[in-house]
Amino acid sequence: MNDGWSDDDRGERYGRGSSAAQPDGPRVMRHVQRPVGSTPVRPQRPVPPQQPSYDDGAGYGQQQYGNGVPAPGAYDSGYSDGQVYGSPSGRGPGGPGGRGPGGSGGPGAAGAPARPRPNWKRRILIGSTVLVVAIVGVSVGTYFWADGKMHRDVDLSKVIDRPADGKGTNYLIVGSDSRDGLSKDQKKKLHTGSAEGKRTDSMMILHTGDNGNTMISLPRDSWVQIPSFKGSQSGKLFPAKGHNKLNAAYAMDGPELLVRTVEANTGLHIDHYAEIGFAGFANIVDAVGGVEIDIPQDIKDKDSGADFKKGKQTLDGQQALAFVRNRHGYAAGDLERTKNQQRFLSALASQTATPSTVLNPFKLYPVMGAGLDTLIVDKDMSLFDLGDMFWAMKGVTGGGGTSMNMPISGNGPQTSLVWDSGKVKQLVNELNNDQKVTVTSPR
Repeated sequence: MNDGWSDDDRGERYGRGSSAAQPDGPRVMRHVQRPVGSTPVRPQRPVPPQQPSYDDGAGYGQQQYGNGVPAPGAYDSGYSDGQVYGSPSGRGPGGPGGRGPGGSGGPGAAGAPARPRPNWKRRILIGSTVLVVAIVGVSVGTYFWADGKMHRDVDLSKVIDRPADGKGTNYLIVGSDSRDGLSKDQKKKLHTGSAEGKRTDSMMILHTGDNGNTMISLPRDSWVQIPSFKGSQSGKLFPAKGHNKLNAAYAMDGPELLVRTVEANTGLHIDHYAEIGFAGFANIVDAVGGVEIDIPQDIKDKDSGADFKKGKQTLDGQQALAFVRNRHGYAAGDLERTKNQQRFLSALASQTATPSTVLNPFKLYPVMGAGLDTLIVDKDMSLFDLGDMFWAMKGVTGGGGTSMNMPISGNGPQTSLVWDSGKVKQLVNELNNDQKVTVTSPR
């Protein structure tokens, strides 16, 4: 009797240790019948809290209950519900700021970005700022351009024995017969001749102050004392030259001696000097388009080239130069010429300082350039001083101040004119104290 296990005892069994040389047979599983109508139950993943998705009524998006579980009948793929529309994070297209439905970047389901309303206040501010910057830039550029064209050739520090400063500002304005810059044809056309050197053709003192501006013409034939002076080039001291016509001082030693002579004979301190030649004067008139003036009588003079009929007419540069230079045919001679010069300056200033010129760069720059090209001033004259002189001269010649000749008492040697010493003293006293001028000049 064998108590151990044997293959005979196992018979046709299967499993571990089976001695049968054949594979196990198929197992038969018991059939389980599910109830009709039931649905498979699958494990539910935890769903993070979500805001209700958008439903536009056209089938986009899905309606959910507040716990994030799809409503019955809604499609469920079983995948993670990574938000595309209505992302809670706000980073998806449909979140806050996105372009999809529900986002603030577009109007509803259309998805187009909303057009912001124009900020007119900001636009106006930016436009105004750009305009101001442009105006400032042009103004600064114009200032340096004009300042660079000024010829500061006169050194008033060389003038000796000067009177004390008075109130207000005194300018000595000179029109010279300089032919600098003129060709032979221009000299012939303008009837200037070809004399060497320079002489004064007109001289004026312009006083500006708080009690009105005054312009005083100094006849070039005025009989005056030529005082001692320091040579503008040599620096040497020269003794007084005795009496002579006023324009002789300029011919002897230029602007510095002319200033010295005016100061010595009047007692009036000259603060600034300005001089313009023939070419500059004619060019200014042409640049402004001519000057309309009412000529008081017929004029014909071969020396100056003047040939005018009485009445209103527009003069070009050549004609204007002939008009202000002419002194023949007048009973008062040089005194009548100074009146014509003041009359013409009034017309020129009135037609130059107009909006059509000042606001038009195509007209303003040629006018300024024509004047500055031949303008000679003292070393201390700034562009602001030049502007002050011009506007004061415009005001005076336009009737906004006092315009007069230096008071004359009679004729002197060599067909000269003698000043009225008493009236000159009173006039200078009023100017030095910046008082209203009461002195008159009948001639």
